[in-house]
Amino acid sequence: MKILDTQTDEAILAEIGRRLTRRRLAQQLTQAELAEQAGIGKRTLERLEAGLPAQSSTVIRIFRVLGLLPGLEQMLAEPSIRPLEAAARKGKARQRASGRTKSQQHEPWSWAETE
Repeated sequence: MKILDTQTDEAILAEIGRRLTRRRLAQQLTQAELAEQAGIGKRTLERLEAGLPAQSSTVIRIFRVLGLLPGLEQMLAEPSIRPLEAAARKGKARQRASGRTKSQQHEPWSWAETE
C-alpha cells in the first residue's frame, strides 16, 4: 500500500508498522532481538509494529539497526543551493523565513455621492 497525503495519520502509522515488521522479518530478527539491538523495550517495538505512535528517537534507533538511515537521509536531503545564490549569500546561511506581507488597510470604498 502506498503512503498518500489523503490518508489519516493512523493509516500511515499502521502502514509504517507493517513495513517495519516486513523489514525485521526479512533480516531474520525477532522482536526481542531487534528491541535489544535498538536499545528499546520489546513492548515499544510491538506498539510501533501495531501502528501506534512512537517517539522519533525510537524510530531512529530501529532504522539504524535495520539499515534504513540512508533512506532517511535521502528523504530529508539538504536543499541544494544554486551557484548564483551561494555567491549572493557569500557563505551566510539563512536564519529565518521571511514574514508574510500584510495587506494595507484601506478605507472602505464607496460611490461618490453627489450633492
